[in-house]
Amino acid sequence: MARETIVKSPNFVHPEKPSAVGSRNSLHRQNRDEYEEAKGIIDEEVDKILNHIHAKLPPEVLEKLDVMGSVKSKLHNYFNQDFQNMLNRYLVTMEDEMNKKVRDLIDKEEKRTLNKYTPREITEILERVGNSETFTTEDIEKSIVNMYGHLQGHIERGVSDLETNTNALLREKTDVGVFIRGENSYAIEKCTFKDNSRRPKTVMDLKLSISILDSELISRIYHYQVPVTSIIKDIVAKNIHELIDKEIEEINLQLMDEGKEEMSDSERIFEKLRIMDKYISDDNSDESKKYQFVAKKFMDAVDGIQAEIESKDFDALNIRENIKKIIDNENIRNRGFNTAVNSITSILDNSKMGYQFIENYKNARECVIREYEEEDVTKLPDERYNLRLVYYDQKQLKSLRNAYSKQIDEMEREVMHLWKVCHGVYTNDRDEKEYDDWETLADRMLSPKKKKGLFRSKGGDDLEIEEKKPLWNEISFIQPKDTIVSKSNPTAEARLDEIGARFPLMKQKLEKVYRDQIDETRQILENRLDFLQEQFEEFTNQINPYHVQPGLLLDIDIISIKKKKTTMMNMANVINEFLYSVSMGFSDALSGSQSMAKGNESHESEYASLHE
Repeated sequence: MARETIVKSPNFVHPEKPSAVGSRNSLHRQNRDEYEEAKGIIDEEVDKILNHIHAKLPPEVLEKLDVMGSVKSKLHNYFNQDFQNMLNRYLVTMEDEMNKKVRDLIDKEEKRTLNKYTPREITEILERVGNSETFTTEDIEKSIVNMYGHLQGHIERGVSDLETNTNALLREKTDVGVFIRGENSYAIEKCTFKDNSRRPKTVMDLKLSISILDSELISRIYHYQVPVTSIIKDIVAKNIHELIDKEIEEINLQLMDEGKEEMSDSERIFEKLRIMDKYISDDNSDESKKYQFVAKKFMDAVDGIQAEIESKDFDALNIRENIKKIIDNENIRNRGFNTAVNSITSILDNSKMGYQFIENYKNARECVIREYEEEDVTKLPDERYNLRLVYYDQKQLKSLRNAYSKQIDEMEREVMHLWKVCHGVYTNDRDEKEYDDWETLADRMLSPKKKKGLFRSKGGDDLEIEEKKPLWNEISFIQPKDTIVSKSNPTAEARLDEIGARFPLMKQKLEKVYRDQIDETRQILENRLDFLQEQFEEFTNQINPYHVQPGLLLDIDIISIKKKKTTMMNMANVINEFLYSVSMGFSDALSGSQSMAKGNESHESEYASLHE
């Protein structure tokens, strides 16, 4: 038979045996050498890059840069590690999987031919059960399309990482782009590179904060104390939007069948608004459209239910407890955050980024992961990281912003207190030693006019004038008045800049007063100054809650050696994998089109369900 010519794959796993599960080789390769084929592609790509370098760089730079030596070997290593493995996996997977699909299809077609040897009654029964229109190859075709789409997406991501590593190698520079590249950089909330205070020449500190909005998360995250009514409303709203999207797609298919163009973006919006009238209404009666999914009596019954119900109010036969039981059994409260935690921990394990400390505050939706359990910086190595994954809603952000503003007020009050003390010490020393600065010189030169406040008019009369109060404090420039946007979203950056600019001025005053003299007063002032400056730098290193929107926040602190950068580079891969796994926005950007995103939708939901 025809299917005997198609070799079936063995039922075992092996990395080298042809057509085994997880194998790098395929029976369909025959005498072809995939390593030689891949080597030809690698050599061609490396030569193109080297020719491009020779064409762009000037001769004096090429003499100092060993292009054919180290650069060429590193490029070969990148291609061998990424491109060749991806190419072999892609070819083997496509050949073996296509073989299996075609083999199953031939088996079904051969079974169909048995109808001609069966009695007529059985044939009629089979026709009634399902004919050729019912039993089609649609599922097989969809499976092949999804498989091809997933492979193409992985290859695109691998090639993008290869290009990024090549560019980083050529420019020999480390910057923010090492973590998130291209169209995904909007997720960076804050990223800073600075020298380590203990080892500024060899070690650097990195601060990275990434924000993923609620609308971009694959699985919605709910706080532990979110009322049941809010959860039900979100589920119903999601179902309504899915129904509207299906109707929009049906309209587009109908237009395509008629030979017309699909609806534009504006037309889709107006069509959604028109269709929405079928599912929602302002009427609050029991017969209202908005209660067609969940009855009004159920919504009224569960009003006010949170994650916990008091034992005295619990009744297993009541509506409230049964609906709460449904919510708890479906694990809706914990699904989204558990997906994010499982994703980040599994990626850390696969990337060989071990961690010795993890604390998951499940009800608070916060997870802290550290590479080492110890927190004393004097006892820790210079290659380490600290992760903090937390979910913020609007109420939490409001509370954080209030605390942030109060802390700025207190910081400003303490710094101004020290400023006045330092200025008083400076003025006393100036008066005792009788040396001039700008204030004393201006007072001495303008003292008659400034004290009397008089000037002579044209008629010879002395008129009293009022000196205008200065508006500029000579530390920071005059800020414009707050607009509607700045009042609604205050950031306090101008106040923080002014506070930070006062520290070097106070140090200059103390150095001018005491010079090389060691005095008890000087030690007290310098200790207080160092303490406030250290606390201020720690405070400004935190995330400004005015810059954060409701959603998932990943806060990362990395300590890395400048010449090695091992932790930094490994963490960059972890971050990109994490964003790809939990954020719908990043998967859409990687697919490149809406059609590819729909093809990956089943894969993303499967991934989320596995980690839940």
